Amino acid sequence: MWAAAVIGWIPPGLVLGIAITLLLAQLLHALWHNGRCRYLAVLLLTAAGIVLGQLWDAVGLPALRLGQVSLLPAVLFAIVLQTMGRRLSLRLP
Repeated sequence: MWAAAVIGWIPPGLVLGIAITLLLAQLLHALWHNGRCRYLAVLLLTAAGIVLGQLWDAVGLPALRLGQVSLLPAVLFAIVLQTMGRRLSLRLP
């Protein structure tokens, strides 16, 4: 009974955003980097791209949406950040 109450408090956009972040990170790691780059770096850059896409939508700029998630700018930002990922000087574990 309490699980249904907890699930009711979680916004669907948050669940969809996390799912899209994980799916896109897997795709970019497998197809773009061919396993050469660490997965944590790909995941962090993908999450940053998704957050930038949501900020794009919060500002009110035009976007293609999937439910509560601004899909097109988020994917574009994630891909652009992946191209700049090799130039980062962060040493991630």
